[in-house]
Amino acid sequence: MSASRELVSAAAVQSHKTRDDCWIVVSGKVYNMSRFAPEHPGGAEIIYAYAGRDATGAYLEVHEPNLITSTLSPEEHIGDLDPATALPDEPPSKPERSQGEKPPLETFINAYDFEDAARQSLSEKSWTFISGASNDNVSRDANHDMFRKIWFRPRILRNVATVSTKGTMMGTPVSLPIWIAPMGVGKTAGPEGELALSRGAAASGIVYTISTTSSFPLLEILDAAPKDYPFFFQLYINKDRSKTEDLLRVVNSRPQIKAIFVTVDLPVVSKREADERIKVDTLYSSGLGRPTTTDNKGAGLARSVGSFIDPAFSWDDLAWLRRHTKLPIVLKGIQSAADARLAMHMGCQGIVISNHGGRALDGAPASILVLLELHRECAEVFDHMEVFIDGGFRRGSDILKAICLGASGVGLGRPFMYSINYGTEGVVHLVSLLKDEVETAMRLAGLQTLDEADPAFVNTAELDALVPRGSLHPYARRRAGTRRQYRL
Repeated sequence: MSASRELVSAAAVQSHKTRDDCWIVVSGKVYNMSRFAPEHPGGAEIIYAYAGRDATGAYLEVHEPNLITSTLSPEEHIGDLDPATALPDEPPSKPERSQGEKPPLETFINAYDFEDAARQSLSEKSWTFISGASNDNVSRDANHDMFRKIWFRPRILRNVATVSTKGTMMGTPVSLPIWIAPMGVGKTAGPEGELALSRGAAASGIVYTISTTSSFPLLEILDAAPKDYPFFFQLYINKDRSKTEDLLRVVNSRPQIKAIFVTVDLPVVSKREADERIKVDTLYSSGLGRPTTTDNKGAGLARSVGSFIDPAFSWDDLAWLRRHTKLPIVLKGIQSAADARLAMHMGCQGIVISNHGGRALDGAPASILVLLELHRECAEVFDHMEVFIDGGFRRGSDILKAICLGASGVGLGRPFMYSINYGTEGVVHLVSLLKDEVETAMRLAGLQTLDEADPAFVNTAELDALVPRGSLHPYARRRAGTRRQYRL
C-alpha cells in the first residue's frame, strides 16, 4: 500500500506535535510539516500552533485546497486520517467576537456599506488583517481625510446628458479608470478570494492587479476570466532572486498580463499591532509556548506573509529586472517627487503614488499630496510615464478629483477586499456603484468625458501649504558630526 493511501490514527498524529517533529491534518490528509514549517511564507508559528491537530479551518481560510499538495514532497504526504479515530478540536483561543449576518447586497449604496458588512461578518483575524495599518494608522487615515480638503470648481450649462467614463491604462481600454489594487491572501475576505476579483473585473471592464501573495495560484486566477482578458501583476522581489526569476518566466508566458507593478515601498513589513496581537494570542493558546523568535516587532499575518521580501532591492537592480521581462515596469510606492523623477530617468513606463494604504511607513505623506508635489516639482513626469495613485479612495467624486489632477488611474484595495465577502456579485456591484458616482460627479462638474478633466476643475488651496518645495527641508539642515567649542 502506498504511503499516500495509508490510514493514520489520530493517536499517531498527536504523537508528532513538536517543532522538530510536526504533523498536521488538512481536509482529512496527514502531512509532515517538519521541514517546511521554518520556510513557510506565512511564518512557522501558525503551523506549530496546529502541531498534532487538525488545521483544516485555519488553512482553508487563507489558501486554496490543493496548494499544500503541490508544495510538499510526496514523502511528506503521510496518508489519510483514519475516520474511525478522532482528533481534538483546533487550538483553543480567546472567543471570537460575535459575527453578525451579512446584510443583503442589494441594500448597499456605497463602498462604506461593504466595509460595515465586513466589520460585522468577517472573523476578527480577517477583519484585522484587511482593515489594519501601521502603528497609529496616521497615513491610512490621512489618505482618506485629505480628499475633504479638495473642492470642485463646477462649470454650468454644459450638455451632460451623456457622459463617458471610458479610458485606457497602460494601453488597455477600461470602462472606468480604476484598478483593483493588489492585496494578498484574498481568501481571508471570502472563499472565492482572488477568483471573485478576476471574474468581477472581467465582468465590469476594469483591470485587476494580481498580488504575488494571492491565496490562489496565478494561473488559476488568470483562467477565472476570459482567456484574452487583460491583467496587471504585482511583484515583490524575493530574497532568493532565482524564485523571482522563475515567477517572471510564468508571468511572461501569459499574454493576459500587460504590465508588472513592482512594489517598492515595503522593503520590510511594517509593524501592524492589531494584526500582531491576534497572532500572539493564537500562539500562546496553542500550548507550544513562546515563539521561536525574540523579535519584539511581533509576527502577525501581514508580517509573516511578507517575510520573503528582499530589503536589498535597489535602483541598480532594475537593470536585472529588465533582463528578465519585456513587460512594462511600473514602480508601485512612489512617495516623493525626487523618486518619481528617478523612475522616469531609469526608463520605467509608469509609477504608482502609494504608501501601501498606510501599511508601510506611518507618517508617510497622503498619496494625494504626493500627486500635487509631482505637479509642483517634476511636472515633466506626466509627459513620459503613466502616473497612477491609490490610497483612501472610497467615493467616485474622489476618483474624479485625482483624474482632474492628472492621475492615469486610481487603485482601490480594501474596498475590493471587502467586496469579496459577497463573491463575484459583490465585486461587480461595487464597480457599478463607483461608476455611477463618477458619472454623477462628472455631470455636476460639467464634464462629458474624462479627457476633459483638468486641474482647473479643482481647488487645492487647503492642501497647498502641505505640498513640499524641493527635496530638502525648507530651513532645517543636517549638522556636522563634530562640534566646535563655543567661546565666550
